[in-house]
Amino acid sequence: MLKSIRNMAAVAACAVAAAGSVSAVAASNDNAAPEFTGIEKWLNSEPLTLKQLRGKVVLVDFWTYTCPNCINTLPAVKSWHQKYKDQGLVVIGVHTPEYPFERDTSNVKRALERFGITYPVAQDNRYATWAAYQNRYWPAFYLIDKQGKVVYTHFGEGDYAQTEAQIKTLLAQK
Repeated sequence: MLKSIRNMAAVAACAVAAAGSVSAVAASNDNAAPEFTGIEKWLNSEPLTLKQLRGKVVLVDFWTYTCPNCINTLPAVKSWHQKYKDQGLVVIGVHTPEYPFERDTSNVKRALERFGITYPVAQDNRYATWAAYQNRYWPAFYLIDKQGKVVYTHFGEGDYAQTEAQIKTLLAQK
């Protein structure tokens, strides 16, 4: 029953993300980004923590490799990684599976190759990091400033110029 409810919620989350995008700039100063937790496997990287990434701008991208909306955002995410990695941006994909076969690490690795993803990807099979962020959608972007606070979120496709502008603003901050 729980599995069925989770699958229905997953389909609804992807459908909501498909229906439109939502952006928000966090207004509060106590928006400390939750740490990565319950990660089964790190791909393209050794395990990372937000604590060790302090001083960097971090884009956390919740995605799954069969979600069409997630796939549609990948060109922008990969572009940001390439353009800004040497300026202090760290992109971390948090792969949270929608379907049981997406839990298989070899399937995720093949997807990374197929899509040309070279940035770190955390495999969140138990939805632990998803829950820590209180996330509900694929795809979902969380921008974290150099002090470790979530300062911008975006759910769904679109608003790429707005998200990139936020990245540039955060990178420019001392």
